[in-house]
Amino acid sequence: MEQLFRGAGVAIITPMKDNGDVNYDKLEELVEFHIKGGTDSIIVCGTTGESATLTMEEHRNVIAQTVKFAKGRIPVIAGAGSNATATAIQHAQEAEADGADGLLIVTPYYNKATQGGLIRHYSTIADSTKLPIIVYSVPSRTGTNVLPETMATLFKEKENIVGLKEATGNMAQASKTMYLTDGKLDMYSGEDGLVVPLMAIGAIGVISVISNIAPQETHDMCQAFLNGDLEKARQMQMKSLPLVDALFSEVNPIPVKKAMNLMGMEVGPLRAPLYEMTEENTKKLEAEMKKFGLL
Repeated sequence: MEQLFRGAGVAIITPMKDNGDVNYDKLEELVEFHIKGGTDSIIVCGTTGESATLTMEEHRNVIAQTVKFAKGRIPVIAGAGSNATATAIQHAQEAEADGADGLLIVTPYYNKATQGGLIRHYSTIADSTKLPIIVYSVPSRTGTNVLPETMATLFKEKENIVGLKEATGNMAQASKTMYLTDGKLDMYSGEDGLVVPLMAIGAIGVISVISNIAPQETHDMCQAFLNGDLEKARQMQMKSLPLVDALFSEVNPIPVKKAMNLMGMEVGPLRAPLYEMTEENTKKLEAEMKKFGLL
């Protein structure tokens, strides 16, 4: 299968109205913001999109509307993960029917799974859809780690399992995964602070939180690496690190939504149980945004 995208994909937030409803007018504005800002792909209904607190109906509508707003100009990748295989299949098939270009599927959370269970889970989903799938491994959130051997098995046995969002923070594991997939796996950094290091071992981009507020800079950093300008990419990565730290000083997406509201983007509140950022961390975030040139 062809690559879904190279470069900077945004893990887009889900904007809310003051009453907590999804703000679809604002979502359309954000899609335009990203297309104009150089974002290479939109990843919708992921962790940053507060998918855990969207209803099944909202989940489908947010994906369908994002596809509608993008108008085929850049790929839309739909979050379709669940700790129930049947629910993940439902999300996947609905996203396919509504025109998504690909799927991002997080590992089962809370009930977890063995490595054999992960192979069965992802294989069953892959058999239920024709869309290309990016596996999402983020053990800090799910308690489940996709080991290199497991990822290699899935990649080699299922044609439409094409990629991995690597958010383990373990460079040795990521390197082994690339080795076991002969460097052919489409790996994306799941951490904004490790984009260039992961690209150095064969990753082709990032699924990014910071892209919500700095899409052009994130795109340019990835493109510099892809163009062979490693020094420029390195410098841009280093410049972003203090801001990245501030964006993860509390649970994602609390800080990035605060940052967007500080920028006047009016993306609304968080859904409970997420709660507003502390005053102390807000001041730190604001200071780093000023240093980066966003305020």
